Amino acid sequence: MALLRSCRDVTALVLQGHDRPLRPLERLSMRLHWLVCPGCRNFRRQARVMGRAMDGWRHYRGHSDE
Repeated sequence: MALLRSCRDVTALVLQGHDRPLRPLERLSMRLHWLVCPGCRNFRRQARVMGRAMDGWRHYRGHSDE
């Protein structure tokens, strides 16, 4: 597995990280990429915001059906 990843690979790993634990080498390669790529850092922030928004929506929907 290469430590230097493309933006496409990093964004895929960010999304996969919501569904499964990432391996240490995957996490390291993402961190190295984020050091040089502001676009992927921004994507990571946006994915976190969307994840929190979806969690809030699921929580809201769960209580409104009761």
